[in-house]
Amino acid sequence: MSKFLKVEFRKNISVLTLNRPEHLNALSFALLEEMQKCLDDISASSSRALIIRGTGERAFCAGADVAELVGRTASQHRRGLEVGQKLLELLCHYNIPTVALVNGFALGGGLEVALGCDFRLATPSARFGFPEIKLGLIPGYGGTQRLPRLIGEGRALEMIVSGRMIRADEAERIGLVHKIVSQEHFMEETLEFISSFDKYSLATVRYARRAVKAALDQPIHEGLKVEADCSTLAYQTRDAEEGIKAFLEKRPPAFSDQ
Repeated sequence: MSKFLKVEFRKNISVLTLNRPEHLNALSFALLEEMQKCLDDISASSSRALIIRGTGERAFCAGADVAELVGRTASQHRRGLEVGQKLLELLCHYNIPTVALVNGFALGGGLEVALGCDFRLATPSARFGFPEIKLGLIPGYGGTQRLPRLIGEGRALEMIVSGRMIRADEAERIGLVHKIVSQEHFMEETLEFISSFDKYSLATVRYARRAVKAALDQPIHEGLKVEADCSTLAYQTRDAEEGIKAFLEKRPPAFSDQ
C-alpha cells in the first residue's frame, strides 16, 4: 500500500494520483521512491495508457519538498537529482502512452513530471512554472532539457530565469499543453482524449512513440534510421497484417496488440 500515491483503473487505463494534498502534492524523496515502484507495477499490468494527476483542487504538484533540501551536502543533493532524473527518464520512455492531467499548480518538479509525459491536458485553473530561481536554484529533474525541446530555447529560458508562472491558455498557445479541459468534467474529457489513440494497436503506438522521441535526441539522418527500423518492425506485427487486410476488405480492424 502506497502512502503518498493512489492507483486506480478506469477500464484499461491506469490513473496514478499524487496524494500529499497538505503539501500541495510536493515530491518528497519518499514519494519519488514510491512512484518508481508504482510505475513498475503499472508497466507490468494490462494498462494501455497512464494518467497522472494530483489530489485536490489546488495543485497537480507544487514541486520538490523544499524542507528536505536543508542541510544536505553537495553529494547528497547530486544523488537526489539523479533519483529524480532516473524516474522521469523512465516516464519519458514508458511502455504505454502517458498523460499529465494538470489541475492547479504544476511548479518545479511538478512541471518536470508533466514534461516527462507524452501529453499534457490542463484545466483553466492550471498554472505552470519553474520558481527555482527564486531560491537560488535551477530545475534539476530534466526541466532545463525537456522544456526547450518542447517550446523552444527562448521561451524556455525566459520561464526558467524569471520564475514566471504562466496560465493554461498561454501554456496551450506555446505548445506546452495539448488541450484545455473543463473544470467540471476534466477526467471524462481526458479519457475521451485517450480514446483517440487507445483503439489502435498498442504495439504500433509504441513504435511510433519510439520514432518520434528519436527526433529530439539525435541528428535527422540518425533519426531516419530509427524511423525505418520502427516502421519495419511495425510492418512485421500481426496487427499490421490485420490492419492492411481489414482496409482491403472494407471492415474495422480487430487489433490484438501483437
